[in-house]
Amino acid sequence: MSAASTPTARHRGLFAIPVTPFAADGTLDVNSLRRVIAFCVEAGAHGIVTPVNASEFTTLSPEERRIITRVAIEENEHAGGRGRVPVVIGVGARTTAEAVGYARFAEDAGADAIIAMPAYDPPLDEAGIYDFYAALADAVSLPIYIQNHERIGPPDRPGPGTPLSPELMARLCREIDDVQYIKEESLNTGYKIVRTLELAGDACKGIMGGKAGRYVLDEYRRGACGTMPACECADVHAQLWNTLDSGHEAGARLLFKELLPLLNYEALFGTAVYKEVLYRRRIIASPYKRLPGPTLDHYDHAELDRILAELAPLFTVKTPTSRP
Repeated sequence: MSAASTPTARHRGLFAIPVTPFAADGTLDVNSLRRVIAFCVEAGAHGIVTPVNASEFTTLSPEERRIITRVAIEENEHAGGRGRVPVVIGVGARTTAEAVGYARFAEDAGADAIIAMPAYDPPLDEAGIYDFYAALADAVSLPIYIQNHERIGPPDRPGPGTPLSPELMARLCREIDDVQYIKEESLNTGYKIVRTLELAGDACKGIMGGKAGRYVLDEYRRGACGTMPACECADVHAQLWNTLDSGHEAGARLLFKELLPLLNYEALFGTAVYKEVLYRRRIIASPYKRLPGPTLDHYDHAELDRILAELAPLFTVKTPTSRP
């Protein structure tokens, strides 16, 4: 076990989110999933987080979520070279009872931590959110991440994402021992990082940014301990974080400028781009996605060709010569 994954070590760095690969018929592709996990570790990720938003977790059956949990932990345990990294399992769900069930399974499977947005059907008020995280803490003895995410979707349709105030997040960290980390990706992220750290003090072990790492330079300056983007360019994200964390901001900014065209394109298409990049890198067998949303036409593919051609010199993980 590496020092980064010991129970007393604080989580820090690039915690990559593997996509959930599906075959062309829409079924779960476990072989591709194993390659994605191995890719994250080889790419230099300091942690793995799944299944969450970039993993299309809302489209997964309970059994698929259990499979993903087991595979992520098992594949990480057998990682070569660098050794294992912390695995944070997403346990967010429609109800508190479902989330508690996923949390218990994650602990039994060997997870290092869990992460969740509040249960969302029905949406919870502040007291309900407090009770939600207290229930998770009562169910398991793992560190808990609050995922502070802004919900996207029609207001009349329940969906994940209930933004929390800095005051509430700090209270959760102070009063519930196992609530130790935060992934901050709601609106006004920079202010919330600073204010939450001020209010929580040592009770919060760290806040990581989201939003594909687009704001990692600013988040780092404000005290963020890491970032949680999707994994398609984990090798470039890892270089960016390592350069920034070693005190070379100028070098980190140069890497960020190289990565930004892809991050901007992802903002338009989300999962479709994550998966297309991994498909082109021959890590997954199909770019099929279950989530609704825009797909790439031939103009989009042509632009992605140019973006990846410019970014490819920074890839450190060798692309296989044949598709999986």
